[in-house]
Amino acid sequence: MHLPAVRGRTDVCGCFPTGRHYPGIADLIADAIQNVEGLCKEFEPGASWADIPITVIDFETTGRDSETDRVIEIGLVTFEKGQVSKKESWLVNPGIPVPEESRAVHGITDEELQGAPDFATVMPRLLELLQGKLPVAYNASFDRGFLLAEIARVAPKGMTPGDMPPAAREDVVWLDPLVWAREILKELKSRRLGDVAKHLSIPLEQAHRAAGDAEATGRVLLALAPQLPRVYGELVRLQKRYAAFQDAELAAWKRFR
Repeated sequence: MHLPAVRGRTDVCGCFPTGRHYPGIADLIADAIQNVEGLCKEFEPGASWADIPITVIDFETTGRDSETDRVIEIGLVTFEKGQVSKKESWLVNPGIPVPEESRAVHGITDEELQGAPDFATVMPRLLELLQGKLPVAYNASFDRGFLLAEIARVAPKGMTPGDMPPAAREDVVWLDPLVWAREILKELKSRRLGDVAKHLSIPLEQAHRAAGDAEATGRVLLALAPQLPRVYGELVRLQKRYAAFQDAELAAWKRFR
């Protein structure tokens, strides 16, 4: 399947289309990506992001508000060199009832959650699995917001951001395949995970369950990878730029509906 090129893409080569180099441009670009905000300190900005282990995170929740709702299922799928190296999921007792509208989406009932551990119990294992991994999520602001909110509620006193894996630090930008799907797959009417996965011929088993959605998200990112910047720092820089454009376009659309 042919995918259109992303606007403004650069692989930090510093070349003319003919292959000749602009004098010093590669060094200037390399210096620029060193200063991109939101990068994980564990990884070199100039590294190929495809060589960095990623963990895709997906939560099922009692609702959409991370301040009042709670996580009820966690799915983590780690990819290394394009292959799944670890896949884990578990239910979490939220301590509050699951509303009917949320249950209709994921099918998880209060009865299933009765014997599940709470978030404080599963957090050590969760943080262990996220250590040294680049965080990824589809519509990342949703899952990132829930992770940070849940940790803030139960983290022991004295725990500092330096103790946390990249996904649990507020200054780290998560990779978000949704941003790139909106840029690259403009012909699609819907960029929901299921629709994008179907378009890319990626199987999505158990849609709206955490592990299934997480694995499909990782495979979507890998399918789009040939159209993305190769360099980690540039990937984050452009993702932030495109996300800002998309947020502005959505806000304008809402104003003039």
